[in-house]
Amino acid sequence: MSGEHREYLRKLRRGRRAVALSRIGLFALILLLWEAGGRIGLFDPFILSSPARVARTILSLAQKGELLPHVLTTSFETAAGFLLGTLLGVGTAVLLWFCPTLEKVLDPYLVVLNALPKIALGPVLIVWVGAGAEAIIVMAILVSSVVTVMSVLAGFLEITGEKQKLMLTLGATRTQTFIKVVLPASVPTIMSALKISVGMSWVGVIVGEYLVSKRGLGYLIVYGGQVFRLDLVMASITVLCALAAIMYFAVAAFEKRISRRFGA
Repeated sequence: MSGEHREYLRKLRRGRRAVALSRIGLFALILLLWEAGGRIGLFDPFILSSPARVARTILSLAQKGELLPHVLTTSFETAAGFLLGTLLGVGTAVLLWFCPTLEKVLDPYLVVLNALPKIALGPVLIVWVGAGAEAIIVMAILVSSVVTVMSVLAGFLEITGEKQKLMLTLGATRTQTFIKVVLPASVPTIMSALKISVGMSWVGVIVGEYLVSKRGLGYLIVYGGQVFRLDLVMASITVLCALAAIMYFAVAAFEKRISRRFGA
C-alpha cells in the first residue's frame, strides 16, 4: 500500500469520526437547549416537557414493570409487519416484472393504494381480522408493502442496459436474465426500499395502536394525551424513536453485508 493510499484512508477515517462526533454534539445541544428552555421559562414544561422529566417518566415506568410489556408489544408488531410487508412487497414486484402486461394494468391501482390514507381502512380491518394484534400487523403490512412494491419495481424496470440485451442475444430466458442481471443490479434499490419500509412499518403499527390496542407505545401516547400526562406522551415518543433508530441501523448493517456480497 502506497503512502498516498494510506493517507487517503486516514482522511476517510477522520471524516467518519468528525461526522459521528458532530451527530453526538448536535444531539447533546438539542437536549441542552430543550432542558434550558423549560427551566428559564421560554416554554411551558408541562406542554413540551423536558429531558429530565422524560427520563424520570421512563425510569418510573421501568421500575413499575410497565414499560417492557408495551415495548415488546410494539416491537413484535413492527417486526412482524416489516418482515411480512417486505416479503409481500418484493414478491409482488418480482411478479409484476415477470408479467409486464399485469404491471401496466395494476400500475394505477398501486398509485391509488399508495395515496390512500391507510387509517381510513382501520374500521374495515377491525371487522375483518378482529380488534387485536392481527389488525395492527395488517395495518403495518398495508402501509409498508405498497411503498416497497413501487420502489423495488421501479428499480427493476430501470435495469434495461446492454447486459440484458446481451443475455437475450445469447438465448437466456427471462428468469436467467432476472437472476444474473436484474436482481444483482437492483440490490441498492432493494436495500433503500427496506430502509423506507422500516419507517413505514412503525407508522402503520402506531396508527393501528391508536385505533384498537390496549398495550403498546401507541396506546401509551393516546392514553397520555387523554389524561393530559404529556410527560408520558414525550417519554413514549422518545422510546419509540430509540427503537426505530435501532431497527434502522440493523437494516443498514444488513445492507453493508449484502452490498459486499454482491459487490454493490
